[in-house]
Amino acid sequence: MQISDKQKAILALLADGQFHSGTELADALNISRSAIWKQLNGLSELGIQHSAVSGKGYRLERPLELLDKSKILANLDAQARSSINSIEIFDQIPSTNSYLVERALDNTPSGAVCFAEQQTAGKGRRGRHWVSPFGSNIYMSILWRFQASPLAISGLSLAIGVAVIRALKCQYTNIFHLKWPNDIYYQGKKLGGILVEVSGESDGPCAAVIGLGLNIYLPESEAAEITQQWTDLTQITGQQQFNRNTLASTLLNELLRVITEFENVGITAYLDEWREYDCLKDKPATLFIGQHSYDGIVKGIDDNGLLLLTRPDGGTQAFGSGEVSFSTL
Repeated sequence: MQISDKQKAILALLADGQFHSGTELADALNISRSAIWKQLNGLSELGIQHSAVSGKGYRLERPLELLDKSKILANLDAQARSSINSIEIFDQIPSTNSYLVERALDNTPSGAVCFAEQQTAGKGRRGRHWVSPFGSNIYMSILWRFQASPLAISGLSLAIGVAVIRALKCQYTNIFHLKWPNDIYYQGKKLGGILVEVSGESDGPCAAVIGLGLNIYLPESEAAEITQQWTDLTQITGQQQFNRNTLASTLLNELLRVITEFENVGITAYLDEWREYDCLKDKPATLFIGQHSYDGIVKGIDDNGLLLLTRPDGGTQAFGSGEVSFSTL
């Protein structure tokens, strides 16, 4: 489903979160007041809620800024701009990662970037559905082609985590953390997630689709189905209005800097910084791999980015995959 040009124009006028009369909106778009009402009802079907008060007009329940390609490009640094082959922004798409995985099969070159206002089949860890209210968060993916083998870029998701924290530090003064292997955390709650999908020959080259979902605002009603502790930037910062285009640009600047240099420097260049952000170190946790679970105390990561888990018997094992949950031993 795509938003019509008229609906986008209405959203632009209502983006400030203030009341605007039906007459004002109708005059601005050169349509009738009843047409305004109809367009707003169509937006409600996408989950964009508004208030209508007699004598005041219409107001969005919260300020909203749609993603805009020209605004994102305007805030990119020279390196990021030269690394991007294309930017697409969808109103609604099943999954930005799935879209670029398909495009990778069609020989789309490196630097293809995809954003979505809403994902209907966004993917999280272990196949979980990613809750995706319209126009509220960041859902993005980048396609990048490496000459190296999939094994040689196995630490990429950790390096991407470092890039995301760098971007957040550029925008906010809060202290953010990483949870192995690919989650963004704040005070023990999940703020975002990274999903890297790699395809290619065992000895190279390979294509990686790097996906990021970052919570800016999650309504309680939609977040009810989330089974883990979560948070969003609205709760963290107390802000009600966010410049999502500026944040998107900042994320691209940091992500593309890491992606373009990763093949030459590898995970080694990011280990110390990743360890600074580690929220699991020395904490009891359970690691899930398929149907198996392993309890222990997390001892950080080794120099290959593998999780070090000290088991109850005193032995320490290194794991290259799995999902970690905080636990009490």
